[in-house]
Amino acid sequence: MAAIPHFTGDANPYGGGDPYADYRTADFPFTHHADLADRRLGAAVVAAEDEFFAQRENLLLPGRAEFDPEHFGHKGKIMDGWETRRRRGVSADHPWPAADDHDWALVRLGAPGVIRGIVVDTAHFRGNYPQAVSVEGTSVTGTPSERELLGGDVKWTTLVPRTPVGGHAANGFAVSVEQRFTHLRINQHPDGGIARLRVYGEVVPDPAWLAVLGTFDVVALENGGRAEDASNLFYSPASNTIQPGRSRKMDDGWETRRRRDRGHDWIRYRLAAQAEIRALEIDTAYLKGNSAGWASVSVRDGADGGDGAGGEWTEILPRTRLQPDTNHRFVLPAPVVGTHARVDIYPDGGISRLRLFGSLTEEGAARLAARHQELGG
Repeated sequence: MAAIPHFTGDANPYGGGDPYADYRTADFPFTHHADLADRRLGAAVVAAEDEFFAQRENLLLPGRAEFDPEHFGHKGKIMDGWETRRRRGVSADHPWPAADDHDWALVRLGAPGVIRGIVVDTAHFRGNYPQAVSVEGTSVTGTPSERELLGGDVKWTTLVPRTPVGGHAANGFAVSVEQRFTHLRINQHPDGGIARLRVYGEVVPDPAWLAVLGTFDVVALENGGRAEDASNLFYSPASNTIQPGRSRKMDDGWETRRRRDRGHDWIRYRLAAQAEIRALEIDTAYLKGNSAGWASVSVRDGADGGDGAGGEWTEILPRTRLQPDTNHRFVLPAPVVGTHARVDIYPDGGISRLRLFGSLTEEGAARLAARHQELGG
């Protein structure tokens, strides 16, 4: 794997024009994973030690940070991020912060899981970004309060050691800790501002919860499903199709570029675990002049735990005409067992959501429980 680009130092002061013209970023190898800190999954910044200049909630806002050079408030420049006041020393003889002084924020992940990479984005924080950052993770059952998370009995694991970062840059960090986490603590040393936090990884659901549910959406992101690959990602990511809830606007689904050949587009998914599927939905909400014309759905059983190559594709929904801006529901004539699914759309266009309703097989439930235990869940 190639080394991840690393940025340090100030960016130039804003000189007018496009504020992103001199933004420093890179293609990080882990961003194909789901953002476990996505607000759509229920993530939140539950507390911060200080947020004098800009609120902690900005850390998890969707989209890139915005910058208005004329936007000032009673406390100074209003920034689209989390920004703390400048730390000071204890006296005139020691006006500088101590070496271990830092500000922190506690983040509840929207879906617990294994973290593969973290991006600490300092967009528009050119000379007021932290000198360094560090990130820790923990796994706590239930819905702990700020006080409980900061208690002495909570064990925090270092995911990103204290590392210098750059201003007005996407600072990416690969994470190699094979453990399931529910909460993060992001630290900025000694103070400053961070625009966005993205936490990329694989959802690891609670097997006990899924067992109680019985029938559920076995491809949903929050239940451990994932979009593994897609033919085209020109307008939007394939993972949008398994996000919680209904789509609320056109770019909240999956849309491909216009095809000028005789082919078609597709997404391949891995289910939460081996499951028995009994019904499905294909929703084209908000896709009106650009929805897929037809769609088919297939399943295969790769019970060996590999990439699904252990079984042949079985079509569970033949090529079917789709209507724009419509939720389509289908009950299968007989349950079908699989670990992977594929939706094929013809010839191009998009869908907003795919739902596969069923329950885990005995083997699927056992594999999921074993992985959950192995990861410390």
